[in-house]
Amino acid sequence: MTNETAKETWSVFRGDALDAYTGWPAPSVIISDGAYGVGGFPGDLRTTDGLAKWYAPHIESWSRRAVPSSTLWFWNTELGWANVHPMLAEHGWDYVQTIVWDKGIGHIAGNVNGDTIRQFPVVSEICAFYRRRLEFPAFDGRTMAAKQWLRHEWLRAGLPLYLANKACGVANAATRKYLTQDWLWYLPPPEKMHRLVRYANQYGSPEGAPYYSLDGVSPVTGQEWANLRDRWHHVHGLTNVWSSPPLNGQERYKGNGVRSAPRVHRAGRNAAVHLNQKPLEFMRRIITAVTDPGDVVWEPFGGLCTAVVAAVESGRRGFAAERVEHFADLAIRRIETVSPVARLPV
Repeated sequence: MTNETAKETWSVFRGDALDAYTGWPAPSVIISDGAYGVGGFPGDLRTTDGLAKWYAPHIESWSRRAVPSSTLWFWNTELGWANVHPMLAEHGWDYVQTIVWDKGIGHIAGNVNGDTIRQFPVVSEICAFYRRRLEFPAFDGRTMAAKQWLRHEWLRAGLPLYLANKACGVANAATRKYLTQDWLWYLPPPEKMHRLVRYANQYGSPEGAPYYSLDGVSPVTGQEWANLRDRWHHVHGLTNVWSSPPLNGQERYKGNGVRSAPRVHRAGRNAAVHLNQKPLEFMRRIITAVTDPGDVVWEPFGGLCTAVVAAVESGRRGFAAERVEHFADLAIRRIETVSPVARLPV
């Protein structure tokens, strides 16, 4: 197996992801399952107070390396996410929705103390879904959100709004959906955007051309426009509440047995090796919803690298980092059972 072939598949970096990001290809999706502020792994904080500071250099790196179509899925507790959200928003990540992992009533056992008995039992964990904020240059020192930019460029061309319908070959949908400024706004699909761009540059005022340009030199093409938007493959009937008990059985890596590894956190014979192992099915749902085969999946805080496993088995490229040697060893062996391709050099 050649090294070039290996580069198309997966890599687990032994160390801090901050030292790995520049060597990874740009991400189609980032799946973050790092510090929660609950002392759950070596290096995790004991409270949520410092989580924003903990994540700051990672968020800066994600934002630099992301492309306009990148998405981010941020696993955490409600309070942990609340502490980090303002920083994500500041760095251009737009909140889409929250996925709730409903672990069921069985999760309560063993988690009751003097404080938790005086509240509704917590059986959930969350994953916040973000998209990159889609902004465009106005070439006067400003940037504009997509909704404002689409109308701004049309009017800058000196064209009345109703002509957008003629440009797109529709009765009234273009002005009602693509150029509106209310909540009914839609991002134009590539074919309609191509028509808008062509019409504006053909019939708009020559003095202001080009219109709908990303670089001030040439108009955006339909393919370039398509590449700006994140993928979304809809699954009928799947909502934002995912019900599944905490992992147990064969999928759960224990301190002993077939899926054994050197024990961490004084794990007993039947104790979980990693306290926060995610169901493989959840990672499959995320990856297949927002990526295509061949796309790049980042898992900065690998643990047992469940996201990379899901990426490799579905024909994506997975890149993870893990600082704990025990976890990295186990993750690599786990991925190798999915893909026989030699791993990348680290």
